[in-house]
Amino acid sequence: MDITNAIINYRRHLKRRNCSAHTIKGYMNKLKQFVLWIDVPLEQVTREKLLYYVDWLISRNLKPKTINCHISCVRALYEYLQREETLQITNPVRTGYSMRLPRPLPRFLNDDEVVKLFTVIKTIRDRALFMLMLRTGLRVEEVARLTVGAVDLKRKTLFVHLGKGGKDRVVYISTDAHQALAAYLSRRPPTRSRGLFLVEKGPGRGSPLSVRGIQKRLEYYSRSAGLKVACHQLRHTMATQLLNADTELSTIQDLLGHRLITTTQRYCRVCNLKVQRDYHRAMELVMQRTMPMRR
Repeated sequence: MDITNAIINYRRHLKRRNCSAHTIKGYMNKLKQFVLWIDVPLEQVTREKLLYYVDWLISRNLKPKTINCHISCVRALYEYLQREETLQITNPVRTGYSMRLPRPLPRFLNDDEVVKLFTVIKTIRDRALFMLMLRTGLRVEEVARLTVGAVDLKRKTLFVHLGKGGKDRVVYISTDAHQALAAYLSRRPPTRSRGLFLVEKGPGRGSPLSVRGIQKRLEYYSRSAGLKVACHQLRHTMATQLLNADTELSTIQDLLGHRLITTTQRYCRVCNLKVQRDYHRAMELVMQRTMPMRR
């Protein structure tokens, strides 16, 4: 079997499935690494050979999640060859080959840290950018793809087009984020770009701010505030704050664009003030019923 043609056909298959350019690029890079490592045709890759490949990935000190992504890409390629190309070929990836992943709790900012961070954010664009991320829980990739047309200041809504998993959703803009965004839009420089947040200096001036550009801005402000903050922590902070304000889990799930409610339930293990309040309220009732009357 010609490996090059197999990869090209698989790439076309991913495009027909309407996978994002980012997803396709990631798959192709991982499969390229796989086919460069193996020294036999695809149909001759055995389970033992695949395990040696996993060992090689481990030797490169890759994170377990990254290694699992490589394994998943190889599995998906063979499933495509079996199903779509109808080849009599054995999939070398077995169930159980993926590495066990730790389940760290989501890291979020407490109220004092939020104040400390936003105290050092002075520019109108960056204040609107990070306030929007904090109040809507948007992923950094979703923010980088926002257009001016996605914002409805009158209704205080924001349309997220093709978020993670290719899903659209509507999120809502809080009062403080609305004020920051309105201030930025009133001073946003005229440009042909439809991007919402634009580069303000340098050769890329007027072009949409990239994912890495957003990350670098937050890294700068984090150092200035004496904190260690990543973009995804703003999303975790928003979810935790909503949970502690007694918001239903299903509502948080919709706002964050989680496919499974179990993903949203992770926040219940972090800092659930609602559980704390419910516990003490219930215990007061229990003690009233069970404690002997004092004279």
